[in-house]
This record gives sequence, structure tokens and C-alpha cells, in this order.
Amino acid sequence: MTAQHPTSAGTVTIGVLTFRRPHDLAAVLPMLVRQAADVRELGYAVEVLVVDNDADASARDVVRPWASETVRCVVEPTPGIAAARNRAIAEAHGSDLLVFIDDDERPHDRWLEHLLATRRRTGAHAVAGAVVSDLPGELDAWVAAGDFFRRRRLPTGTPIDVAATNNLLLDLSFVRSRELRFDERFGLSGGSDTLFTRRLVAEGGLLVWCDEAVVTDQVPAERLTRQWVLRRAFRSGNSSSRVDIVLAPGAAGRTAARTRAGVRGSLRLAGGAARWALGVLTRADSHAARGLRTAARGSGMLAAVGGMVYREYRRDVRPRRVHAA
Repeated sequence: MTAQHPTSAGTVTIGVLTFRRPHDLAAVLPMLVRQAADVRELGYAVEVLVVDNDADASARDVVRPWASETVRCVVEPTPGIAAARNRAIAEAHGSDLLVFIDDDERPHDRWLEHLLATRRRTGAHAVAGAVVSDLPGELDAWVAAGDFFRRRRLPTGTPIDVAATNNLLLDLSFVRSRELRFDERFGLSGGSDTLFTRRLVAEGGLLVWCDEAVVTDQVPAERLTRQWVLRRAFRSGNSSSRVDIVLAPGAAGRTAARTRAGVRGSLRLAGGAARWALGVLTRADSHAARGLRTAARGSGMLAAVGGMVYREYRRDVRPRRVHAA
């Protein structure tokens, strides 16, 4: 079942992906139902689609009290966020637009309305919204010095060439016409959204920013550490270089992409190490922290050149029988 009773304004699927986060899902689901109701008053037909990436269907009980013609849950047993994103696209076959949000995010007032308005005003094929971080406690002093949880903000309507799917509207007619899908080779490593949006732009799609469409990311305490920041930087460098290599045309293009990634990774590693050393010598904590993160990103880039895939989202979960959602 997809969004019901199409209207002149169009049909929208809000896709929230989840994996064993029942408390987060229970918190965000009523918010999405309210957002959907608000834009229905503007003439849109809207459904809320939960894609449960747990083969044991652990989200089923959370969704059941909300289940209706416009709120539903499906199970995608293939591990990895890329498979779950592709399932959302497939399930939204009767909708004009698909809006992604993460289960650990909380949309601000009029979030969906702002995304839709920016899409109407700009004619964009994709609209990315802003994400702000809600930190559960005091940061490690090193992490605070680096200011690592500050996200980018841009004027609404600014064209961009890459975006994450944690707050993203997609024009499904464009996605279908270009046969765009999330690459499942990146499902457990991260980076499939980077590859997808870069391909969208390369295919002639317009991707713009909407600064009023804000969601708050509920950052878990275990991410407020130096170790997590450095692991994320390594993964980010690793996946970004892999994306560059995948996008390169032909064997010669891939070789050139690996060479560029090797040069850039080496420069980041050396430059980051130098900045870290300067920060240590001058007791400038921000330089030390940012330099070390830059070096970690460079190391990840070099690892990608050597063929390493860092699977940040790997699971120690054995496959289990799929239950009907």
C-alpha cells in the first residue's frame, strides 16, 4: 500500500529506517504522523513508511498501535542501510516524493512543509535539510576543542553536490528515470548516500539546501569520545575515496582516481600530523584535535587505495527467519 487518494499537490512517502532502536522509533513515529497530517492540509497525500532492517521484525510492535492506511511497516532482511534505502524506494512506487529521516532524529515544527516548499520553489530533484546535534552530556575535552559536532548550514536554495539521507527529499520520477539506486557494496561501510547523491547530480539532477527544514540528531553518549571521532574520520575518508573510485569511468579512470586518492590521503595524513604536532607544542587543543582527525581521514583514504573496506556498521547478528510485517 502506498500514499492514498492522490491530490493535485502530489503524494509523499516519509521513509524512516530502523534497526533495533525501539525507543527511538517510538519517539519519532508520532512526530512523523503529525508532520504528515499538517501537510495533508496543504493538499498532499502522505504515508509514513517504517523500513525495519531487522530480520526478526523487532519494530513491528512499536508500529502496530499506529498502523493504518497511511502508516505501515515492512521488513528488509538484507543487512545494511543501502538495502533498506532501496526497499523504501521500491515501497514508495505509488508516490511522487520520498523523504528520508533517521529513527534517532526528531523533526522540528514544519520540517516536512519546508522541504516541500523548497522543492516547489526551486524545482529541485532533491532537497537536503539541516541537522543539529543534541548531546546527552559533557563532551570529552578533546572532542569539545575540535567542535566536531557542528554541522554545516547554508542559505536555502543553495545548490550542493552531495548530501546524506538523514534529512533528504527525493523526486522519485527523476530517480526512476535515471534508475538510481543505493549501492549495496556500501551497505555496512557507509557512503551509499554520498554515492547516490553524487550520481543524482552527475545525471543532471538539481540538489539544493533547505535551512529551515531542521531535524535534531539524538547523539548517543558513546559517540562523545575521541575514539569514536577518529574511527568516524577514518571511515569517512575510506568511503569517500571508494566513492571516487566507483564513479570513475573505465579502468584508466579508476586508476587515476586511486592515484588522486593516494595523493590527497597522503597530504591529509602529513598535514594533519603537522597540525597535531603544532597543537601539542603550542598547547592549542583545537589544532591538536583537528589535526589528528584530519590525519585519521587521510589514513582512511589511503586504506581505500589499497582495497580496504572499513565496515563501520558491521553486525554481529546471525540471520533469523523473517516475520511478516
